[in-house]
Amino acid sequence: MTTWITVCDTCKTEDWEASGREQKDGEVLAELVEACASGRADVKTRRVSCLMGCNQACNIAIQGEGKLAYTLGRFDPTEEAAAAIVEYAALHADSKSGQVPFRQWPQGVKGHFVTRHPPLPTDEAE
Repeated sequence: MTTWITVCDTCKTEDWEASGREQKDGEVLAELVEACASGRADVKTRRVSCLMGCNQACNIAIQGEGKLAYTLGRFDPTEEAAAAIVEYAALHADSKSGQVPFRQWPQGVKGHFVTRHPPLPTDEAE
């Protein structure tokens, strides 16, 4: 089953303004994540303009239909971070519930989890 990586492309780390960089950190991270996930059938990417985690930039969400979903933040926009995000997303895709045992987490995502959300119910309550 496909897991989606949603990347906030408007995220800016604390030093962004002073750095003089033109591209926002979220845009850089999105490009790196997209490159790492390119050609994979189990992981897809998309960008959104704001995941409302500005104090924890750079932010991403990991989601799959009927599975636990996660928000992660405090990433630096690096190739290493992007590779760890995609590796975790692939493990999420392989998991029936979306839960990945801690011992399998890539080092690059440890310490970056912000929230976990249960899957939406499959039947609407009356």
